[in-house]
Amino acid sequence: MGQYKPCKSWHDAAMPLSQLHAVHRSLNASGQHTLWLRYPTPYHWPSTLAFLAARCIPGIETFCDNTYRRSFTVAGKHAVLEARPANGDRLFIRFSGVPAQFVPALIARIRRFFDLDADPTRIAAALSRDPLMARLLAARPGLRVPQGWDACEQAMRTVLGQQISVAGAMTLAGRLVARHGQPLRVPAAGLTHVFPTSDVLANADLENLGMPRARAATLGTLARALLAQPTLLQKGQALEPLLANLCRLKGIGPWSAHYLALRQAGARDALPLGDVALLKALRLLEGPDAQLAERALAWHPWRAYAAQHLWASLADE
Repeated sequence: MGQYKPCKSWHDAAMPLSQLHAVHRSLNASGQHTLWLRYPTPYHWPSTLAFLAARCIPGIETFCDNTYRRSFTVAGKHAVLEARPANGDRLFIRFSGVPAQFVPALIARIRRFFDLDADPTRIAAALSRDPLMARLLAARPGLRVPQGWDACEQAMRTVLGQQISVAGAMTLAGRLVARHGQPLRVPAAGLTHVFPTSDVLANADLENLGMPRARAATLGTLARALLAQPTLLQKGQALEPLLANLCRLKGIGPWSAHYLALRQAGARDALPLGDVALLKALRLLEGPDAQLAERALAWHPWRAYAAQHLWASLADE
């Protein structure tokens, strides 16, 4: 086992590379890889784990004993990820079925998925100027904004979640996976499929999943948009042009556009003002007359983290 440092060609964090990002890993020729990823502290793991546990799509994800597991595809091969927080401010990762040359790119993806490279000190310094955010930061120091695994999956999750509960959306996502995902080709308890790709969904019959016909049509619209514009949800875009591009797609309004910007494009200032849960959280904290659009002005340019704090606060009720 040795120490392994990622190089800039596949590490997309804004902060410079340092010992903080070091990875210890053990590898073998059969595609089994074990890694420990470091990150800036604090990190409020209970919130991230609760977020993931509530959003597991049947067939491709499980959560048990503080361990998140999922199937995925890399270079056309099926693989499995296992992740859990470890001692020493590290994230334990185990891959199965991954050729060694793809490990670096997957590390970069996992760092984004768990928002490992956020700067909690900088975020807290800015948001804590607002008294409400100061309270929420004290309750959940180092809260992160978990990101989508990939653009297609997150786009489908977002559309499936329009105007219904998280549990309802995961039920629909499970049906989508069962009908259009490929059966998983590596053994993994509780995992049966990989998530369907954009090219499959672009041409699939997505009706009869138990949702309005217009929403099913939006799934296909987004899948085709991602095929035509692979960088549609790429990280690092300016927020306003990204929102404008998304809202040109039929079935995508401001809520979906902001949510995709926040959850997939990593837009730190995105905030879906029409989100019912955000408004509920704010009014539980500040009274029935609180206005989200007005209060959100104080949270710029970290409104995505403010939103995550509000959503997380609902667990206290």
